Amino acid sequence: MNNTKAAEQKKLHVNELNDLIINSIQDIKGKNIIKIDMSNLDDSPADYFIICEGDSTTQVRAIANNVFKKIKEELGYVPHREGHDGSTWVLVDFFDTILHVFYPETRKLYDLEDLWSDAKFTEIANL
Repeated sequence: MNNTKAAEQKKLHVNELNDLIINSIQDIKGKNIIKIDMSNLDDSPADYFIICEGDSTTQVRAIANNVFKKIKEELGYVPHREGHDGSTWVLVDFFDTILHVFYPETRKLYDLEDLWSDAKFTEIANL
């Protein structure tokens, strides 16, 4: 398989993954969803960040759990996750995409959007 074909398949897989992550967030009424495309940046930790927030630590945990469950069931992939205990910031790492689920005050404190402001942003409407 040539490099162009492999890159197209990877992009298709990542887009499918990102769509499933976003749909899983929306299932639990996650808010202020932003997809950050960092694929053209040097030294980025992943190709994409997806950032959202929940109104409570219970909702933050529920969003992260729903995403984890859906990806495992539908794509057969078990991601790494951190921050589940405190549930003010839960990170779910899919390698090409990293999901950050924040409690609103924690999101403001770390302001990842500003750290990666040179990337391409896509805002997803709240449902």
